[in-house]
Amino acid sequence: MDIGVYGLGRFGAFWAGLLAKEQPVMGYSRTPSRQAPEGVRRVDEDEVLRCDVLFLAVAISSMEEVLERIGARLRPTTLVLDTCSVKVYPVKLMERLLPPEVRIIGTHPMFGPDSGRNGVSGLPLVYCPVRVDEETGAAWKRRFEAMGLAVTELSPDEHDREAAYTQGVAHFVGRVLEDLRLKPSAIATVGYAKLLEIIEQTCNDPWQLFLDLQRYNPYTADMRASLYASLAKIKEQLETTLDGTRLDSGPLDTLRGRSIG
Repeated sequence: MDIGVYGLGRFGAFWAGLLAKEQPVMGYSRTPSRQAPEGVRRVDEDEVLRCDVLFLAVAISSMEEVLERIGARLRPTTLVLDTCSVKVYPVKLMERLLPPEVRIIGTHPMFGPDSGRNGVSGLPLVYCPVRVDEETGAAWKRRFEAMGLAVTELSPDEHDREAAYTQGVAHFVGRVLEDLRLKPSAIATVGYAKLLEIIEQTCNDPWQLFLDLQRYNPYTADMRASLYASLAKIKEQLETTLDGTRLDSGPLDTLRGRSIG
């Protein structure tokens, strides 16, 4: 069984390298300067499209164009798995643009080169069987579990509803924290260090990924509305409290009225 990865960007190269720990992998990138990781043989587009199993590791916003170009060139027995961070949109595209004989599984490895740099054991992967026989689907689910991944089977809609918050909030907050230009500090609390980790795990990814998460997940608009409402609520509560508090009254006045010792 030949395995190919279409797209060797930041995540694609990382994913191809993980798969290559189990068996040789072919990789294709439209960018000539992209380097293939260890265990991955760089091939041209025609060769990667002849693979028995093809992982699509392209930007969400590029999926339609890629599928339109490759669909008619795939062999009828090909199994195509996407790795997009949203699921409803790419799954609908694959169902519409890939020939009916081509098998389809939607996946979302919910990690990347930063969060998975020390290994992926225990990290989550969402698995969405779309157009695949039970035996093949079960075999790939077991394969992902053998990689140490925590596999959760969801429908594309269930994934997007949950990921709008579990992933969407993290990426949104990460971009806000980056804009604040937070820096490491010798007196950093554990909580502050965790905030810096959020920046690292979200802002090393391309800005396009952030845009695509917000644009193509049908539930992120509601997430953003809730987030904005919560920020406004806390801001109002804080300012109302501060505006109503005299500078000469507060915790110290309370302490003055207490017996200490």
